[in-house]
Amino acid sequence: MNYLLPVLALVFAISACSVEQNSVSNMPVKPRISLAEFYDIIKHWRDQNPDKPEQLLDENDIVGIANNILLYQRNNGGWPTNKNILLKLTEEEKLSILAEKDALDSSLDNRNTYPQIRYLAYAYLITQDEGYKTAAIAGLNYILAAQYNNGGFAHSPPRKGKYYEHITFADEVMPGTLNLLRDIANKTSPFIFFSDDVYKKTAAAWQKGHKLLLDLQVEINGQKTIWAGQYHKDTLQPVGARSYELAGLLTWESVAVVEYLMAEPKPSQEVIQAVAAAVVWFEQHKIDNLRIKKVETEPVRFKYFTSTYDLFEVEDDTAPPIWARFYDLQTQQPFMAGREGNKVYKLQQVGRDRRTGYTWYGYWPEKLIKIDYANWQKQHQ
Repeated sequence: MNYLLPVLALVFAISACSVEQNSVSNMPVKPRISLAEFYDIIKHWRDQNPDKPEQLLDENDIVGIANNILLYQRNNGGWPTNKNILLKLTEEEKLSILAEKDALDSSLDNRNTYPQIRYLAYAYLITQDEGYKTAAIAGLNYILAAQYNNGGFAHSPPRKGKYYEHITFADEVMPGTLNLLRDIANKTSPFIFFSDDVYKKTAAAWQKGHKLLLDLQVEINGQKTIWAGQYHKDTLQPVGARSYELAGLLTWESVAVVEYLMAEPKPSQEVIQAVAAAVVWFEQHKIDNLRIKKVETEPVRFKYFTSTYDLFEVEDDTAPPIWARFYDLQTQQPFMAGREGNKVYKLQQVGRDRRTGYTWYGYWPEKLIKIDYANWQKQHQ
């Protein structure tokens, strides 16, 4: 297969990532691997380091970015979350990161680990650097080793205790990881360099996780609804995570699950029914006449972010439909919670730290319902 790689790299550069164009000749100049999947971990890094000056690599610097990804990779194959892969690191910072190679702080949280594997695979096709290939394989092995026998993926393997061990849908842990495994199992570009044995293991892991994902769609009074944020790894019952993340049906997270299911090349009837049930639930649980008003205020620094505004619920009959992030597992009514873990039903009952430092309302299902599902349904009726 090696003789094909330069050609495939060119195909990748043209079709799978954005390519800068020379304004005179209109010829491709430099491939650029998409960084879209890294937005969450970079945002969290910036929230946690508001005063740290940023000297950034050019987003087209594939080697520089890939080398940063290699640097942060732990010896178990995974990555710690919330690291800015675009930073120009000093030699002192590099030595500090290298000293943490044995740390067991790898995580799938905040859309982490699977973006690094995908980036390294693309970087290998373009540069032919064997180090990127080796690291991508190590990352995949970390994921395969972390999968529970029931098919689930925890928040932060191999960490124990708290919510780290729960099967996690929040922040796209399950759908994001399964999407990667599906792409590898289907030998989708850039994943064209694995052995047959790896493809077989990945396909088996994907199938097991995919089945569990479908099985965990919450059923209430005989009706399929959406998904919880986390499930106990043994009982498979919905559980809470952090103190303000009580067990419940989670809208934002479930939109990502439905998008994952709709990307299935040949969806089964079970997939089609799961998607349809979730869309019906979204339609039934939208909230009318509510607008979340944002008001600029004096900044307040909390541990992980700086709050520069406040939020208020305002009744407004011109407001578009909105959804709460959390819904009760029995009543299916919207709720929120503060750091004390108290369930409340009004945004102003949540302290400012979690009121502005966490997302309680959003329009996540809107495009899914109006555009994506409508188009998808035409193909799978």
